[in-house]
Amino acid sequence: MKLEEIKENDTNKIFPLINSGDKELDFLPLFSIGEEEDEEEQEQEDYSEILPILALKNTVLYPGVIIPITVGRSKSIIAVNEAYESDKNIAVLTQRNISTKKPLYDDLYKIGVVAKILKVLKMPDGTTTAILQGKVKLEFKELIESEPALKGSFTFLEEEPVDNSPEFIAIVSAMRDMAEKIIKLSPNIPNDASMMLQNIKTPRFLINFIGSNLNTDVETKQKILEIENIEHKADEVLKRMNHELQVLELKQKIEVDVHGDMEKQQRDYILNQQLKKIQEELGDSPSDNDISELEEKAKTKKWTEAAQKKFDKELKKVKRMNPSAPEHSILINYLECLVDLPWDEVTEDLFDLESAEKILDEDHFGLHKVKDRILEHLAVLKLRQDMKSPILCLVGPPGVGKTSLGRSIARAISRKYIRMSLGGLHDESELRGHRKTYIGAMPGRIIQSIKKVESSNPVFILDEIEKMGNSFKGDPSSALLEVLDSEQNTTFYDNYLELEYDLSKVLFIATANSLQTIQPALLDRMEIIQVNGYSIEEKLEIAKRHLVSKQMEEHGLKESHLTLPHDTLLKIVTDYTRESGVRSLEREIAKVMRNVAKNIVLGTYKNINLKPEDIPEILGPKKVNLDDVFEEEHGCGVSVGLAWTSVGGDILFIESSLSKGKGKLTLTGNLGDVMKESATTALSFLRANCEDWNIDPETFDKTNVHIHVPAGSIPKDGPSAGITILSALTSSFTKRSLRRNLAMTGEITLRGKVLPVGGIKEKVLAAKRAGVKDIIMCYENEKDVKEINPDYIKGVNFHYVKQIKEVLDFALV
Repeated sequence: MKLEEIKENDTNKIFPLINSGDKELDFLPLFSIGEEEDEEEQEQEDYSEILPILALKNTVLYPGVIIPITVGRSKSIIAVNEAYESDKNIAVLTQRNISTKKPLYDDLYKIGVVAKILKVLKMPDGTTTAILQGKVKLEFKELIESEPALKGSFTFLEEEPVDNSPEFIAIVSAMRDMAEKIIKLSPNIPNDASMMLQNIKTPRFLINFIGSNLNTDVETKQKILEIENIEHKADEVLKRMNHELQVLELKQKIEVDVHGDMEKQQRDYILNQQLKKIQEELGDSPSDNDISELEEKAKTKKWTEAAQKKFDKELKKVKRMNPSAPEHSILINYLECLVDLPWDEVTEDLFDLESAEKILDEDHFGLHKVKDRILEHLAVLKLRQDMKSPILCLVGPPGVGKTSLGRSIARAISRKYIRMSLGGLHDESELRGHRKTYIGAMPGRIIQSIKKVESSNPVFILDEIEKMGNSFKGDPSSALLEVLDSEQNTTFYDNYLELEYDLSKVLFIATANSLQTIQPALLDRMEIIQVNGYSIEEKLEIAKRHLVSKQMEEHGLKESHLTLPHDTLLKIVTDYTRESGVRSLEREIAKVMRNVAKNIVLGTYKNINLKPEDIPEILGPKKVNLDDVFEEEHGCGVSVGLAWTSVGGDILFIESSLSKGKGKLTLTGNLGDVMKESATTALSFLRANCEDWNIDPETFDKTNVHIHVPAGSIPKDGPSAGITILSALTSSFTKRSLRRNLAMTGEITLRGKVLPVGGIKEKVLAAKRAGVKDIIMCYENEKDVKEINPDYIKGVNFHYVKQIKEVLDFALV
């Protein structure tokens, strides 16, 4: 079909995807139907320098390319008709801004093309369509007329000749290949466009043809038109094609993925619907069974009114929901959690105090404070029935039985037992739970533990409460403020439940090695019970009652196989353990049991009666040597102090020496700031009161003082070494020795007072083990000594003082 034969009604069939460039419509040329012309004929044709102007809004016309333009503005129609009636040549320029209704000189790009009007068609809707073919590039010099139509003067630009270099040929070939790919990937370009590309032989026309059909903005197309060098123009068009190809490939990948996902979802939905219908026919629907089970459990459940309302609301929601929906399983899990929780279900307490006391004594030796507190609670609970459980905190060194005591308490009062380790916990949601909207959400560990034991009044051990951390996820110790407050834990809120749960019936028992890292607000909510370290006598009793029988059972031994006399156990305790608890003692006894088991299996002997002298052969040389602490004469300047450690008490030597100098004080032994201040205070007091002990005041300015505390690798701190340091300094300056078998502990002031210190039980028991005969301490610590079993401190004399003078009067020989 030739252009002259086109009828008005056939125009849309030929250009189905092309809209007006003159009206305010999008124009995206996809291909041209023009025929390639001889470039030499185009260059030989003469054009008038004054031409009517057609301003385009949404496209750029390239030389050699044919496009239809729907002409709407009156000036444009006059210009087209005038040109069509004369030589059919018209200057085609593109507007800079499509919103300009009456463009003038400054509103138009200066580089355009002269076009031949091939046909002017009157369309059925009254519009005029002109079919234009670009010929030669021109430059807009001057606007001559603006009425009734635009007319201007132009100069024509000569195109550079095509250089058929290998690089240029490669670029043109790449353009053809890339255009083929774009046509295949783009759904809006007909497949006939590939045939048109194959028929284009001239590289210049190919570049113009592809450039005019690029899916890019008008400004970019105009820049490509203005490029003079043909190789540069080809390179720019190739870059734009590459970008367009990448976009199309990515778009196709996304469409394929989405289509695949949609197909899978549709397939799953159809299969689920079929399965649902089959199950309905068989009368066996898993979802319906789950809901029926929940309803049956809820009928007999004793819970709060709020929990009942929440259950009914969520149950109605899950019944309306498609079982294949993700939220369905989330709601089912939530409802199961609600019905499995023991809202008002409690175990019956054992109110027989004698039986409870017997059970506590069977499991643990000593620990009288804790046992008395539990028995008091049982007594009050028996009288009142609805008393809130106490919140206890057992503080003491490792291995003294704090954690195992919780299990014993649960057995004594016939309650369920829960232990939750808080060591290293740094996420608040571990305690409070996650909101159920999150994937994998679950209740906090408190609610989970109560759900597991199926009782609302268990004994709940919060182990290692001082070792909790905090992070950007929250502070778990702050979350415990509500849990461990008897006035608040009746309405404990878990994020997963979204309901209040009563924890007031739970007997919380926290354990800690130290109170230093527990925040004050949390510490204030708990009843602190100190669990002190065991004495040698207590360790012996624990070994006889519990450890030996336990280890014999674990190693398959019978009582007929082994006999451990009192002296043998005493040697193990004193020579191979140095701790507050009994963990090391249990390990040493286990070594003995393994040795005995080996000999019995080998047939060396059937019955073993171990004597103290047999222990070194099994356990090796003794690990603790305190027998010779006071055997040698220490001389002047050495005093013995008492220290508290995490594993119990210990004795501490303070050494002082004097040398000629200018009064410099040197402190060594890995001392902390408080202990350094105690040394400075002691030296200042001695300097101020030197005449009371016949010390020349000038001596301090001529003497350097060095105070050293042995075991330099171990950090030491605290004020309790005040009187010990002062005694060592006074001994050095007066050349008087200190009393043998003497130890002391107490803080000093510059006014000469002795202040009380802590850890008295551990310190006194350590002194007893080391063979100390006399102990000096503040008179206010006498109450702490009275709490120690008198049998454990036989042979030790206590000297209670108020002033430093009393200390030195007794200590100095």
